[in-house]
Amino acid sequence: MNLDSLLEIVNNKLLTIQSCPLNVPETLILRGIWQNWTYNQTAQEGGYSPGYLSNVVAPELCQKLSMLIGSRITKKNCRSLLEDYAASLNAHTMPFKQLPVSISSNINQDMLPCFPSGSVPLGSPFYIEDSALKAQICEEIAKPGALVRITSPREMGKTSLLLRILDYANCINYRTASLNLEQVDSTILSEPNRFLRWLCANVTRQLQLEPKLDEYWDEDMGSKVSCTLYFQDYLLKQIDSPLVLALDEVNQIFEHPQVVKDFLPLLRSWYEEAKRLPIWQKLRLIIVKSSDIYVPLQLNQSPFNVGLPIVLNEFSLEHVQQLAQCYRLNWRVNWRDGEEAKLLMATVGGHPALIHTALYYLSHEKMTLAQVLEAAPTPTGIYYHHLQRLWATLQQQPNLAIALHQVINAPQPIQLEPILTYKLSSMGLIKLHENQAVLSCQLYRQYFRINNTSR
Repeated sequence: MNLDSLLEIVNNKLLTIQSCPLNVPETLILRGIWQNWTYNQTAQEGGYSPGYLSNVVAPELCQKLSMLIGSRITKKNCRSLLEDYAASLNAHTMPFKQLPVSISSNINQDMLPCFPSGSVPLGSPFYIEDSALKAQICEEIAKPGALVRITSPREMGKTSLLLRILDYANCINYRTASLNLEQVDSTILSEPNRFLRWLCANVTRQLQLEPKLDEYWDEDMGSKVSCTLYFQDYLLKQIDSPLVLALDEVNQIFEHPQVVKDFLPLLRSWYEEAKRLPIWQKLRLIIVKSSDIYVPLQLNQSPFNVGLPIVLNEFSLEHVQQLAQCYRLNWRVNWRDGEEAKLLMATVGGHPALIHTALYYLSHEKMTLAQVLEAAPTPTGIYYHHLQRLWATLQQQPNLAIALHQVINAPQPIQLEPILTYKLSSMGLIKLHENQAVLSCQLYRQYFRINNTSR
């Protein structure tokens, strides 16, 4: 049996157990196995890092295939076991491309997806991975003293990506500590000293070390020096592997100027210290923030203009089609022209959260695609809360509303003031083409023409 035929059988079976078909790097590894390639040869063929394929993709692939066929799969036995498995299947099994368009009627209702909200859990079949982006970050955090900053508008998948980066770090035996700054009490954020102690206490707990804050905290030296010495002379010395410290929703501190003034330059100083002190090379920072808020800092004090910048991409047509399969919407009948996916993207673009929400409702057969699109910009539509949040922000900043409506009513891309461009782009409302603004998607055009906040 040739590989393409086997891939069709495997992907068909994966879909029947409410999973996703093999993704691009997983398929690449199988092709490498069929060609007797090493991971280095496979990586060169696909443009990936060998370590990413062998340490991240291959274990996930083997686990997925082992669960599918009920036998432990390794790189050595993969081909023979898959060929035996395919041969044992009923020869008259209907190929995937002939499945009916609607959701299979015999699906257990318990297997239907939950409403998409917040991050996508590890192992979820509804996560669409940007393999190249993940590989880039995984390679970066392997470098001494690395800093990665992930920035995008809300609901673009930042936290979901972060979960997978931390999972990779754990797989290669790095220590990890992840702090979501949404969880910080407002009383702690009111005073920099309390916030830095909170930071140290939580990292200590996640590393399962004995807290020793009082031994290192010195009022005469100040909280920033005390915090730095606590990391340098205690935490980093107590561990024998790199520490990936992930700070999610950093934008939550932006409403507290004193904390911002002390904490962000402190992170920048730790990054710079790694260039001269080996102990700080153990620390790998990942800073995640929504880009909705603009915080001016001096260039030499900000951690947001050093390290590896990551901006999350929207879904492509192929991503939407793949996700539709995961939701068991058999849009593959129109695989070549992607008719349904194109119709959905014509309204919401490639916005991950908006795509997920539409596919969720379609997967439950509560609405047709035509009904979803017709009601999309109205109060009865599935995007009403998303649109209301944007509308409320524009009401609070009338200059942004005026700028947005200039973009909506312009027959071609236009140039806006830099700060307005930054803020609207950060909210996900506009995109830039050669420094000129165009609307992100038709949904926003339809909704904001009806609800003109600039009047």
